[in-house]
Amino acid sequence: MNEILKLLEEDGRYTPAEIAAMLGREEAEVREVIKKCEEEHIINGYTAIVDWDRTSEESVTAFIEVKIVPQRDDGFDRIARRIYQYEEVESLYLMSGSFDLSVIVTGPSLRAVSRFVSEKLAPIEGVRSTATHFIMKRYKDKHRTFLVEPEQEERTLFI
Repeated sequence: MNEILKLLEEDGRYTPAEIAAMLGREEAEVREVIKKCEEEHIINGYTAIVDWDRTSEESVTAFIEVKIVPQRDDGFDRIARRIYQYEEVESLYLMSGSFDLSVIVTGPSLRAVSRFVSEKLAPIEGVRSTATHFIMKRYKDKHRTFLVEPEQEERTLFI
């Protein structure tokens, strides 16, 4: 199963037939493993990794450190559930270290992200403080690099 998951994580476009050929397995077996993983929420979706900087879409991504007061009986979960329901929230992680939650949000502008923090995130009961870091440039995400090598850049300019 893990071999199949690693291949799908590498490229979610692989078909069961391609995975079966790569692993020397039967296609029906691969289909069954994938179906079971989807039903058990081991596989939670399939997405494309898009380099939005190469498009006309303007957006801003921020990494927000959040310190919270753990809730009785729920620990961090109740506040986490409130936060992850917002459309702006791409990812939410419980962290070790100097802050409790890491929230990654995307918005159309710095002002929109700032408004999200000040009007939606910070006022949540139990949130003690936030620290927002705006992502200036993405070099690598999900094992994919986003830098065009200088020789590739020169070649694309003349095509």
